[in-house]
Amino acid sequence: MNNSLFDYTLHLADNALILGHRNSEWTGHGPILEQDIALSNIALDLVGQARNFYQYAAQLTGDHSTEDALAYLRGPAEFKNCLLVEQSNGDWAKTISRQFIFSVYQYYLYQQLQKGENKHISSIAEKALKEVTYHVRWSSEWVIRLGDGTIESNRRMQNALNELWEFTDELFIPAPYERELGKNGIAIDLEVIKSNWNEKVNAVLLEGTLSLLTADRRDPKKVLFGKEGQHSQNLNDILTEMQFLQRAYPGCEW
Repeated sequence: MNNSLFDYTLHLADNALILGHRNSEWTGHGPILEQDIALSNIALDLVGQARNFYQYAAQLTGDHSTEDALAYLRGPAEFKNCLLVEQSNGDWAKTISRQFIFSVYQYYLYQQLQKGENKHISSIAEKALKEVTYHVRWSSEWVIRLGDGTIESNRRMQNALNELWEFTDELFIPAPYERELGKNGIAIDLEVIKSNWNEKVNAVLLEGTLSLLTADRRDPKKVLFGKEGQHSQNLNDILTEMQFLQRAYPGCEW
């Protein structure tokens, strides 16, 4: 088994699954019914992406592993999602900020992955890109709406962006498996994505009368690295809830 390819596929799957789960926590609690349904549908899109990546990762193991085993039977240290997606929902502004920051990143990532050398990953990315295009549009509209709304909505959106911004560093620092696959044209040059991401994010923030922010490239040794299994308590809490049924009743099926 190609360990780097397996780890990278898990990274892509874990990002989508954990953010999808976070978004699902809003179901029934959204500010208005239409947006409650919209965010629930985004959650379903992300879980669908995760399933496709987990299915491919399971094939790579060669040991009859399944997508369910990869999602429900790994501990926090085995998950490779970036820290951004596991952050708590907070208020609506924080949830929107998290979705916006990640969706723009994911859009440019999938845009490049669909041109990559690995046909399985490129096929999943090509299919998911249509969904992510909508995620970017939906979250961008909310950033502008809240940023250029009332004094209170502007304050909440700016505070949310300020709180989440430290987690943008990790998006553009390659993990060892990303560096290894980059040599083979499978993983993507994150510097290219970073440039496009900065341009898009700052354009939306400007339209939303929000302060422009720049990703701070700190020393990677000082950044908690979710891509390599270093997570916050947030992920523990998510997995405790998400994995309970499968762990309490091993092998159960609907």
